[in-house]
Amino acid sequence: MGNSTSGQMSLFDVAGRAMSAQLVRMNTAASNLANAGAVSGTEEGAYRPLKAVFATQLDKANGLATVNVTGVVQSTAAPLKQHDPSHPLADANGDVWISPVDENAEMVEMLDSSRQYQNMVEALSTAKQLMLDTVRMK
Repeated sequence: MGNSTSGQMSLFDVAGRAMSAQLVRMNTAASNLANAGAVSGTEEGAYRPLKAVFATQLDKANGLATVNVTGVVQSTAAPLKQHDPSHPLADANGDVWISPVDENAEMVEMLDSSRQYQNMVEALSTAKQLMLDTVRMK
């Protein structure tokens, strides 16, 4: 969704950016959940959870604020070392590394981002209905 010709953000621009940010947030949580419990033969090769990074953008002309996704970064959480010599990926010491994904936290993240997305859909639906009602009044 682009800006209007005046360079100011509309309600639809703000909502579109917010929805896009929530989709990135949901996708990172889904990726983390998909890799929960993933095992690696090396500490460096172990999956590390992803987190979306957001920045607020303010349109001073009309007082609207929205969010931009500035990137997706890997967590610095250390993989969990487990001694399992029978595992096919075990190193010479019999150790494997398990991804440090907190499944409960990721589910909360996914549910919260889904709810925020739904809130923006409802706000857009209300705005659309108000616009239609206004046109009908003329």
